[in-house]
Amino acid sequence: MSTAILTGPPAPGSSLEGDLRSLGFDVRVANGPEHTAALISAVPATERVAVVDPRFVGHVHALRLALTDPRFPAASVAGALTVQSAGRAALAGAVRAVSATVPAGAGAVAGDGVVDSVIAELEAQGVAVHHPELGSLIAAVPSEAEERHRVRAAVEAVDDEAVRLRSAVKARDGFFTTFCISPYSRYIARWCARRGLTPNQVTTASLLTALIAAGCAATGTRAGFVAAGLLLLFSFVLDCTDGQLARYSLQYSTMGAWLDATFDRAKEYAYYAGLALGAARGGDDVWALALGAMVLQTCRHVVDFSFNEANHDATANTSPTAALSSKLDSVGWTVWLRRMIVLPIGERWAMIAVLTAVTTPRVVFYALLVGCALAACYTTAGRVLRSLTRKAHRTDRAAQALADLADSGPAAEAVARVTARTARSLPGIAPLTAAVAGAAALVATASFAGFGSVWTVVAALVYAATSGIAVARPLKGALDWLVPPVFRAAEYGTILVLAAHAGVNGALPAAFGLIAAVAYHHYDTVYRIRGGTGAPPHWLVRTIGGHEGRVLAVTLLALLPGATDFTIALTALAVAVALVVLVESIRFWVSSQAPAVHDEGEPA
Repeated sequence: MSTAILTGPPAPGSSLEGDLRSLGFDVRVANGPEHTAALISAVPATERVAVVDPRFVGHVHALRLALTDPRFPAASVAGALTVQSAGRAALAGAVRAVSATVPAGAGAVAGDGVVDSVIAELEAQGVAVHHPELGSLIAAVPSEAEERHRVRAAVEAVDDEAVRLRSAVKARDGFFTTFCISPYSRYIARWCARRGLTPNQVTTASLLTALIAAGCAATGTRAGFVAAGLLLLFSFVLDCTDGQLARYSLQYSTMGAWLDATFDRAKEYAYYAGLALGAARGGDDVWALALGAMVLQTCRHVVDFSFNEANHDATANTSPTAALSSKLDSVGWTVWLRRMIVLPIGERWAMIAVLTAVTTPRVVFYALLVGCALAACYTTAGRVLRSLTRKAHRTDRAAQALADLADSGPAAEAVARVTARTARSLPGIAPLTAAVAGAAALVATASFAGFGSVWTVVAALVYAATSGIAVARPLKGALDWLVPPVFRAAEYGTILVLAAHAGVNGALPAAFGLIAAVAYHHYDTVYRIRGGTGAPPHWLVRTIGGHEGRVLAVTLLALLPGATDFTIALTALAVAVALVVLVESIRFWVSSQAPAVHDEGEPA
């Protein structure tokens, strides 16, 4: 249990002690600054400590936001401060420093003003103290009785619970989610909170529901398709609920952030597989379409991730295009139109669910491919235009993030070391040009040389060389953020083409499994970088070959005597990659002390 220390006796009639206990705090009352310091020292070093002014008047949710959010080492509102275990020493030092300056007297005994002085002292020492946005909520420390009555009246005039429910919903979300899901899912989140359910449990329920939906789709019957569509929509309701529950009850965690991020992809791609299996039961082979939809969707995400990593901490990061975008976001109807054009997860899943219920899997995948392609063209064109018109200076951190997202293996790294000196003298567009040239040659050769052609292996070797040239110098150019997406498109596209050309049952499902495993590795890399912990360990990237190594391996497997042998080998490779990346990923996220990542601007 966390401990809350009142720096003096609370005012008569105050509900402060009860409010703190309702938030899970063990409340102790000090009789002055020196006693406060002693009480802090008596609390076990691993526990969170809150220090609260006894005159505090405000909403319980204001205290909850300031004192219970696990994402911040230190946080405060007027008259209330909390620090987690890492900041305990700084807190004790700040309290001692403040107590040395407080003169003896009634104010010292009551602890008046001590908390705000401690907050100021911590910030003066360079401690990052988070100050949550309260909006219409109130947190105040009135010094006079009349002022106290006014503040209490203001507190009673604002519905604390209504504000809490409203703030549980993302400030920025898609049209379908905002108007068709969130108006009622927030109440489901509250229902879950009152019954002690955690966001991770709701996230897991959402995954299980989606997997059942995929199973229904795999039956290939009309009743199964209708059930699959309904269950997919319900899975999305739960997907919204878990985040709202986390915000409602402030139950953020590193594990929760990872589950929320990865389960969305697992649900969607498992559903694609279910649709493909259901279509096959009806005599329609749509595995190539399912795989194409997964490849396109994954590449869209990599474009989003790469652009954001390249620019989020860039200096002089302005452009006329960005200014126009901000202007459009200030006009109501354009905001929703632009959010719908990119086909975010809410709109996309709604479209998939409805089309599954009333049409066929082939129609679902055609719609997905067309919609995602248009969305990809819109977003990528806009970002390219921004990059060409802005004057941005990208940081070493951004260049390292792009290098990590490139996922280069031993072959590309060897070429990069050899060509590093020459690469520095090449034009700024050289990295992207090298990446595109190698990728285009690889995919074109795989498409037209025929299955099992040695020329595809030659093209894979050329691709490894051009990939090394592309990353031979730091990726700080205006369009260098496009290099990782080009690598993803080349690797996934080559596997898709070779599996399609194999012409045997099982090749495309095996390719689906391999790309799903590799895509998981790439998503895992993104969320590690976002969590501030850096990319996966270098040994993992080398073990699974890097993108160019996997491409070379698949082209060599295509040289096996029979297409059936290729399918078996591709399946074995998929299982091996999946085992390695999953075991390492689960080990990392279970043991990681990385801060929770809850991105309100998740691209899709």
